This record gives sequence, structure tokens and C-alpha cells, in this order.
Amino acid sequence: MKQLENQIALALSQALQDTFQHTLPAQQINLQPTRKEFAGTFTFVTFPLTKALGKGPEQIGQALGESLKQNAPQVAGYNVVKGFLNIEIKDSVWLEQFAQQVSGFGADLAETDPKQRVVVEYSSPNTNKPLHLGHLRNNFLGYSVAEILKAAGYDVIKANLVNDRGIHICKSMIAYEKFGQGETPESSGIKGDHLVGKYYVEFDKAYKKEIDELVAQGMDKEQAKKQAPLMLEAQEMLQKWEQHDPATIALWEKMNGWVYEGFNATYKNIGVDFDKFYYESGTYLLGKDRVEEGLEKGVFFKKPDGSVWIDLTEEGLDEKLVLRADGTSVYITQDLGTAELKYQDFHYDQSVYVVADEQNYHFQVLKAILKKLQKPYADGIYHLSYGMVDLPSGKMKSREGTVVDADELVDEMIDTARQKTDELGKIEGFTPEEAQQLYHTLAMGALKYFLLKVDPKKRMLFNPEESIDFKGNTGPFIQYTHARIAAIQRKANELGISAGAEAFAGVEQLHETEREALVLLNYADTIISDAARNYAPSIIAQYAFDVAKAYNRFYTEVPIFQEANPQRLSFRIALSAQVAKTLKQMMGLLGIAVPDRM
Repeated sequence: MKQLENQIALALSQALQDTFQHTLPAQQINLQPTRKEFAGTFTFVTFPLTKALGKGPEQIGQALGESLKQNAPQVAGYNVVKGFLNIEIKDSVWLEQFAQQVSGFGADLAETDPKQRVVVEYSSPNTNKPLHLGHLRNNFLGYSVAEILKAAGYDVIKANLVNDRGIHICKSMIAYEKFGQGETPESSGIKGDHLVGKYYVEFDKAYKKEIDELVAQGMDKEQAKKQAPLMLEAQEMLQKWEQHDPATIALWEKMNGWVYEGFNATYKNIGVDFDKFYYESGTYLLGKDRVEEGLEKGVFFKKPDGSVWIDLTEEGLDEKLVLRADGTSVYITQDLGTAELKYQDFHYDQSVYVVADEQNYHFQVLKAILKKLQKPYADGIYHLSYGMVDLPSGKMKSREGTVVDADELVDEMIDTARQKTDELGKIEGFTPEEAQQLYHTLAMGALKYFLLKVDPKKRMLFNPEESIDFKGNTGPFIQYTHARIAAIQRKANELGISAGAEAFAGVEQLHETEREALVLLNYADTIISDAARNYAPSIIAQYAFDVAKAYNRFYTEVPIFQEANPQRLSFRIALSAQVAKTLKQMMGLLGIAVPDRM
């Protein structure tokens, strides 16, 4: 599409010169997609030219339109609406471009030469609890952004920083020591990450009870939170961990091992993967080195209690703690170490952090500190901030055990997919195994598409029932469209209908719905580039929906197999195949599989 857009811009530049003796280079001409209610593909706004040309916007549009119609071989016609010149492209142009697509001469999507290297860090789970609904948005967003960047020509590394140390991890460990009685995933039949999460919740219950008891004895509540025996034990365990106490390390390794087995099962089930795992237990010491470096450079300062801080008031931020008085790390310490380790490993141009918007301030601080430390990778730090996900029941809080568990949600989605699919009778002729695979494919398509079709920055309400509808802007609607086309292709193969470019070479005119589909197919390269530039899977999702919607309109209005002309029949089969190919590619960039049968 970009090539055609450049050709029209060049023709407009020439038309301005010929008609008005006005010079406007083609690269300065901005063409917009024509609004759907008007005929045309490209729109040129004439209002900005009225002063220079001394004529009204409609008069300019009419004159330029006539010049294009006479001199630009791609232009079929035009219409002028006030100051908007809508340019219509000949069917022969779309057919020629489509023939190139069918023959495998696609656009080169590489945006960067040489390739830029981007590390996309997502998931970032804590080893004290299982993944929840918020983690699903994080994982799907990070995976999709990485896939889109790869499709746009970037060299991409998918990274997962596991938060495997800290006071919250020690809370689960203390609770297990006190209440666990040797329970294991095997003995309990509970998935490892769920079992450890159970003891995180147990800690919180017992901790709150201790606070209440201290308050009842006359202690101030804030003081009680600090002096509760369980909290003091957790803090002591963290110090023991940092001192490599053997018993503490052994318990930590055992419980984390259970969690990793659980995480890996979830990752496999939801279809996300990683090229590199980092562990905060392996990065926090490097972060402490950066703190020492900052103290030597005068970037950081010590307070009387021995804690280390940085003053970021000039940057519009405030003072920030980077090392506690007892020498233990805080989150920012670890992130300083991880940022350096990632740069040592990959020498990235950009490091994208997929983290909820609750951490916006944290990443402003991280970037500001790295700049003050004069790190070469500071400018490459980018926080891909996303809004939280709610269910009608409200915001999730894992400490209280009311979290919307990811595994349970996926299972519920599969059950919903089973019910909807069985009601619509879309599994005729399937074996039980094939049916189960279809339910999983539809469930993941519904879940991922619903979470990814929304702009990442927006907070959203997840509606499971709405997400799995086979009509409207949903994953299953697009998946069903692909399955419908696959059935058409099977029938065409049985009838021996060729769908090669040579088979429809004589087609000259297009039905309105065919033209709409062809125009959309030409935007694929632009869509991927835009989505990569904006880190926005929502752009891909909307495009996939638009293509599916356009194809279904074509399918409804143009009976494919009733066409008597063999060339037009071959064209319609080829068009169907190209739509299926595009839907499969776009949904794949969202991490969504599309079935061939439903």
C-alpha cells in the first residue's frame, strides 16, 4: 500500500505544479484513508492550500481531481466533499497488486536497517503465588508485542524477570514452616504455584490476627504492623537468605521449584514463551554494585541510619530509597542490576518493560537513575504501561485470597467454549480429542483477543460471556471466518478449481465487496508497521476484525460457487485464500491459533 500511496502523492505533486504552478514535494503530501461513507481510497485535504493558491478548497479539489483523472494511470475517479479530495483507484490496480500477493511478491516489512535489537520483558511473576488475570493481560501483551516487532523486522528477545526473592517470598516460607506440616504438591494434589500461594494467604490471615491482638493490648496499629511477630520473623528470614543461611536457602529452593513447575504448565497452556529468564536473586547483587558506583560518583547519598537514597526533585520526582539501612535491596536496586545484565547480554537498542500502570513512577525513577549514572542504555528504557483488568466483582487482591486465578479462568473459558460450540452444533464429525482441542483454541482466542483488542493503557472490564460470542468483535468470530474459508478451499480443491494468479488474469471489474476486501488486504504491511511503532496489538486486532467483517459481507453478497465464469470463480477462491492467510498471520501475531474446521 505504501508504494501506491507514494505514486498518488507524486501524481498530486505534479498536478499542483501543472494546474497551479505551485511546488509541493511528494514527501510533504499527506494522504489519509478515505472515510467509509465516501467513495475512494485516499483523501487529500485542500484547506491548507487556499491561502497559497488564492482559491477555495472545493475549487482546488476539483482541479486536482481532474488532473489526476487525466494524468495518473492509477486513478479511476474522484469526489470532492468540501475541502476533502477523495481519490478512487482503478480496479485493475487492485487486481494487479493482488496477483503479486498471490504469487508471493509481498511487501518487505523490515523497518530497520541494520536491525534494531529490542528486549521485551513480560510476565515477571512472583514466586509466592500463581498467575492471575492481570498476569494474563501482561503475558498476552508482551508476547504479542514481541511477535509484532519480529514481523516488522526487529531483532527481538523475549525476557522474563522472575521475582524470586524478597520479603513477600519469605512470607510464604515462614507460613509454610509454621503451618505446612510437610505438605507437597504430590501429597496434596495441588499445583505447585497454587500450593505456595495458599501459604502466602495463610501468612496474611495469621499476620492480621497478630496485629489485632497487639492493637487490643493498646499498641498503635501502624506500630503493630511493624512489631507483629510474623513480620519480624519474615524480615529475619530475608536477612538470613541474603547471608546464604543453608536451611533458609534449601527451603527457598524447594518452594520455588514447586512454583516453577506450576508456572511452566500455565505458560504452555496459554501459549507464551521466553528466550531468556532472569532471576532477581541473580541480579540484586549487581544492583548493589550500581549503588556503590553511585555513591562514589556522588549520585546517591547516605542518611544517618545508613540507608542510601537519590534526590530526583530536579527531575520532577522526589527522594528515592535505593538500599535499606540493614543493607537489603529494594525493587529499584534489583532493576538497576537487571537493566545492566540485559545490556551486557544483548547490547539492546531498546528495553521494553511490560508492567502495569501502578508502576509508572517506578520506571520514571529507574530511567532517571540510569541517566544520572550515565549508562549508555538509559535512553532505551521504555515502560509499556497497561491498565488493570477487572471483573464485575471488582479489583483483585492476592493477599486476601480473592485473586482471579489464571488457571481457573482458562478452565472456565474452555467450559464456556464447550457450551457455546455444542449449542451451535459446530463440532459435527469431531473426535473427543479434536473437540477438546477446538474448545481450548476457541477459549484462548476469546480470552486473548478480548484482552488485546483494547488499547493497553486503558483499564478494562473482562466479560467472559461477551468474549466468546461468535458474532461481533471477538476472537471466535474471526476464528470462525477462517474455518469457513478453509471449508471453501477444501471444496474448491475437490472441484479442481485453480486459485493461482494466472487463473484469474482476465478479471477486470470488481464487485464492491471484493474491492473492499482487496483494499484492506493491501494495508497488512502498514498495519504491522504501525502496531510495532506503537507497541499496540489492538491495531492488529482491529485490522483482523475489519478483514473478517469485510470477507463475511463478500461471502453473503457474492455466491462463490454459483459463479459461471471460471476466471471470476478462481479469483473468488484466491481472494478467500488470501483473506485466510492474512487472518492466520494477524491472529498469530496476537498469539491466537485459527482452526480449519468448526
